[in-house]
Amino acid sequence: MISKVDFARIYDEFYKRVTQYVTRIVGQNDSEDVTQEVFDKISRGIVNFRGESNLSTWIYRIATNTALDKLRTPAFTHFSRRSGLMEDINVEDDNEGAFHSEGLAEQNLIRREMSVCVREYIDNLPPDYRTALTLSEMEGFKNQEIADILEISLDTVKIRLHRARAMLKRALDEGCSFYHNDQGSLACDRKTVVNRNLRIRA
Repeated sequence: MISKVDFARIYDEFYKRVTQYVTRIVGQNDSEDVTQEVFDKISRGIVNFRGESNLSTWIYRIATNTALDKLRTPAFTHFSRRSGLMEDINVEDDNEGAFHSEGLAEQNLIRREMSVCVREYIDNLPPDYRTALTLSEMEGFKNQEIADILEISLDTVKIRLHRARAMLKRALDEGCSFYHNDQGSLACDRKTVVNRNLRIRA
């Protein structure tokens, strides 16, 4: 059992991580409200935490359920989520460090563009697939941990990840042209013939 006294430690350790995670699910516009709701739930439920799962699993389960509940609200719009997510991408990438040489600056620009491109397509995945892929690729959880967070079977996690990656690859192949530039770095150009605002379907 965790006491109320430990909530401050949990808040300090997980606040930034949870904020980044829910932003990837609901977008920047709603991330602050969702994060606040997550930690309200943690504060109320912490006295009943028995350690039957990892603390991070329990916290991310609350964060996931809260974020997905937000997606299901009638007032939540796809436009709101996408515009907020793009703000998050730019801020997060700008804070990753200063690049002083022209070569490194160009590589950073290319990496940022590719990151934005890939995450736009991840953003368009159906919520179940997007959540599983985000937990795996961006949050670094193992398959069994994802199963515990989402309260689904390990086989279901594997299926969702396989389908999400296949859908993402297909969308990227259709929407982006990847190549090596003059510096030998992998870069991408968007194919304008693809409507990237369309939600990716299986």
